[in-house]
Amino acid sequence: MREKMAKGPSDPSGLGHFYQLPPGGLCLRLKNFLSQFSDLFSEFNKYIAPAYHHDRCERSVHMRLYSMNKQEFVVVLIGFFTCFLLGILIGLAGPPITKTNEITAKQIIANTSMAKNSNVVSNGPFVMKTPLLTTYSQQLWLIAKVETENNDDEKYDKSFHVSVAIEGITAEHKPLSIIDRGNENNRTRHLLCERNKCEEFTVLHLGFLDYAHYIITLRFYGLESFHQKYNIKQITFYFKTYNPEFTQIEIWFRFIFMLFAFIVLCWYAHTLRKYSIYDWSIEQKWIGLLLPLVLLYDNPFFPLVFIMNSSFPGMLDAFLQATFLCAMLMFWLCIYHGLRQNERRLTNFYLPKLLVVLPIWLCAIVLATWEKCNELRDPTYSHFVDTKNYNAFKIFFFISGIMYILYLLLLMLKAYTELRLMPYFDMRLKFLTILMMFVISITLTVTMHRFGFGILEDNFVAKLNTTYKSSAQFMCFYGLLNFYLYTMAYVYSPSSHPMHDMGITKDNPSFSMINESDEEVVYGSDDETRRPLNAGTNDDDSD
Repeated sequence: MREKMAKGPSDPSGLGHFYQLPPGGLCLRLKNFLSQFSDLFSEFNKYIAPAYHHDRCERSVHMRLYSMNKQEFVVVLIGFFTCFLLGILIGLAGPPITKTNEITAKQIIANTSMAKNSNVVSNGPFVMKTPLLTTYSQQLWLIAKVETENNDDEKYDKSFHVSVAIEGITAEHKPLSIIDRGNENNRTRHLLCERNKCEEFTVLHLGFLDYAHYIITLRFYGLESFHQKYNIKQITFYFKTYNPEFTQIEIWFRFIFMLFAFIVLCWYAHTLRKYSIYDWSIEQKWIGLLLPLVLLYDNPFFPLVFIMNSSFPGMLDAFLQATFLCAMLMFWLCIYHGLRQNERRLTNFYLPKLLVVLPIWLCAIVLATWEKCNELRDPTYSHFVDTKNYNAFKIFFFISGIMYILYLLLLMLKAYTELRLMPYFDMRLKFLTILMMFVISITLTVTMHRFGFGILEDNFVAKLNTTYKSSAQFMCFYGLLNFYLYTMAYVYSPSSHPMHDMGITKDNPSFSMINESDEEVVYGSDDETRRPLNAGTNDDDSD
């Protein structure tokens, strides 16, 4: 019996010996099992991060961003913010953007035979001579403001008609009819009043100036009953032009920004000259496109405004600005999607984004040229006379903007979901997002301060809002976008110092990422690594 117990189930060989499980053996077996599972998982790790369809940052020309530590990254951001704030301070110290001269209706009719007629204050005619206008005045607005003696707490809207005749004074001091009295333009305007104050309304807008002086004859129709009920106390007319001192600052700073943009463009092209364009990362390719566009945004043709007596230079400036801004919108869409997508075909990758951005570009072009073209034929033109088309345009603009925002948010969400834990990708996403959010927030803040929340409710092309008090907003827009491009060009330029010694990394699997390029290998030389990343696949992962 004792012998059988010795040869129990723990002694299957029957030799009288058995193995006793040492303490902790179960934990050791579990550890070995997990180790084998980890080895199995590591075999598939190369298919998980980064995937074959991602823009392999480790397979492209190495950007300076990859070799920057936290201190250098912070220094770059501080440099960008410092240049931006310096531009704003220069603008705050600059002159006002507009120059205003005012004259009242009583002053106009004081020395005329109609001075004793009470209805003249409400009807006119008002014959006014503009102050001296120079080339640097650029444009002319005539704005009217009505004051009544009403003290009731009520708001009221009164529509009436305005007719305008315009004559230009030639160099020989002779009047030359621009809009003669036989063909006076009759336009509808609205008086929006609360208590004794009424909102300003634009009478006319001259997009370019041919003469040093103009004589304007103005008549109002339909205000007789309004005058009898509320008693018009005063009508004040404002001649607004661009401040010649601001114009000089605008010329100089456009030239300075254009010069810096040209220098940065040449430097950026020089740093990438030894690499094939096929090996550039998607950011490097886009910066190579945006730098020439920001050069045009600064507009080397701006002096034509002072040489040509035409609205063409103004329309050209608006066209170049709209093109650059929409290229920026396209850039953000392509980067957030392109980091996840290595195959970027025209139909699957670029066409959907063009369909989203193109309506915004068309809206910007129409916005910049529509009223300018109509004002060229009729200085009294306002979008209020074309309400149906204007409202349809507003709806189209808002729908396009909402579609763009939703698409951008979708691409950002997908990019962060897939790439935020991958090497290098998190750096690219953080840098791109930080600067993009700053640019968008500053742009929206200045735009809302400039035009208000009802940006499309006002005639903000022909109506010069008086919220511009200095050159700060001009410097803010131009400085923001120029410094933004300069900063990205520096960060996305090729690194001047290799991250690792090539002799070490060439055969070291842990550093194999460094030896690869976007479509081909730039730094390595193995034939196998020169195969396309997505050979034999057709997964476009397009949105």
